[in-house]
Amino acid sequence: MTLKKDDGGRRWVEMEFLVPGTPEQVWQAIATGPGMTAWFTPTSVDERVGGTIEFDFGDQDCSGEDAGSSGVITTWEPPARLGYEEHGWSGDAPPVATEVVVTSRSGDQCVVRMVHSLFTDRDDWDDELESFETGWPGFFAVLRIYLMHFPGQPAANVRVMTAHPGDLNQAWATLAAALGLGGVNVGDRCETPAGAPRLDGVVERIHQDAHSREVMLRLAAPAPGIAVIGGFGFGFGDQSRVMVSIYFYGAAARDTAATEQPKWQAWMAQLMHAHSAAT
Repeated sequence: MTLKKDDGGRRWVEMEFLVPGTPEQVWQAIATGPGMTAWFTPTSVDERVGGTIEFDFGDQDCSGEDAGSSGVITTWEPPARLGYEEHGWSGDAPPVATEVVVTSRSGDQCVVRMVHSLFTDRDDWDDELESFETGWPGFFAVLRIYLMHFPGQPAANVRVMTAHPGDLNQAWATLAAALGLGGVNVGDRCETPAGAPRLDGVVERIHQDAHSREVMLRLAAPAPGIAVIGGFGFGFGDQSRVMVSIYFYGAAARDTAATEQPKWQAWMAQLMHAHSAAT
């Protein structure tokens, strides 16, 4: 998958992925606020052409400032096609247009095709446009688990991210050791040790590359859900960041998230303080 260009000034990246579910179930997950909140980030959608779609990314830069993005819906054809344009997504970049198409496959599966496009003759934002390709696969993995095990259920999120003074390897080693995730394999049952907020679940995905480390758990406790635990490089120097993102499902999801968020905030802050003091 690479960035593509044409003579008309369009630059785009595209990706396809297979997910379980009927077109109606998949549409609920990828084109509504409650659905996108269940696997991506807290989202609100005014479900019509001309309506607003808003994404809340929380504290993404560890500065304490909330981050987000919003766009205008340009195509609304349930359960097959969604399009929207986001302005101000990266400084003075031109609007990025996103199209999502759902196509039914046999056996209650669907192919989802996602395309991000810019119309410009400048290459200033090519790296960021290409970064969509590397950022989405982890979320698509959450989407698959959600559609397989929790389709249509109410969801609420816990997300805590903080800076780590060391490089990516050091950051991941610190977090994985503290949560008992060092050396785990897909299919392993894991439970966090005493002193850490409780997570009890099965490893569904492990990912690592030069820029990130990530373990994904399908949770049985403290409530049904999905936890993504990761470490990421900033792309410069030795500084990195660590993150815990949890999606809780079911009627009690909101209450569970409200209880767990402060636990994770306090624990992550204590972990980074202890690491800094030791070094």
